[in-house]
Amino acid sequence: MPEHIRMALPKGRLEHDARQFLARVGLMSESPTNGRALIVPGAEPWVDFLLAKPADVPVYVEHGAADMGIVGLDVLREGNYDVYEPLLLPFGHCRLSVAVPQDQVDAYESLRLHPTLRVATKYPNLTLEFFHARGLTPEIIPLSGSVELGPLVGLADVIVDLVQTGRTLRENGLVEVRIILHSQAVLIANRASYRLKEREVRDIIDRLSKHIGENDELGGEMST
Repeated sequence: MPEHIRMALPKGRLEHDARQFLARVGLMSESPTNGRALIVPGAEPWVDFLLAKPADVPVYVEHGAADMGIVGLDVLREGNYDVYEPLLLPFGHCRLSVAVPQDQVDAYESLRLHPTLRVATKYPNLTLEFFHARGLTPEIIPLSGSVELGPLVGLADVIVDLVQTGRTLRENGLVEVRIILHSQAVLIANRASYRLKEREVRDIIDRLSKHIGENDELGGEMST
């Protein structure tokens, strides 16, 4: 009898693609009817899924409440979690970028920025790391909603946020000037589960990896 595996999935931006991807490899139902349930059964009797906010997924995995999980690389790097990262997944592609108002592009490019630069972001750690490497010590203004509002209402000079098409930036008079991190979905695993439930964890990794290879999508082993 296989060991039970619980996988944490992120609600929101990555959820639909994660569910579809897991359904294609036979781990999740094509049409889940779980309503508002936060723990749902898998297509295999030894797998179930925990649905959580994206930022909470690596917390559940790191502390062993979930054996495995799917999370964006941006979330993973922001929190510096102690988990295995066995596989990049072929969805959730975006970038974490610095964006500035249109009339501040030249000032940013020449680093003629205000000495008390204010940066609105949901990613304070990655943002500070980026600006510190360039000799700047900005004031970080943490926002959890629409970061683009920061410069529009005078709360911040620039923003650091996830970008996919760039449409939202353009509609709010902002210009993407630097990419901090290219992100996509990542499969992660709890370190103890990786050892104690090796057969089941490897089975899931192998299924996902084989599917990626068969569809000629981007996938590969990541450093652990």
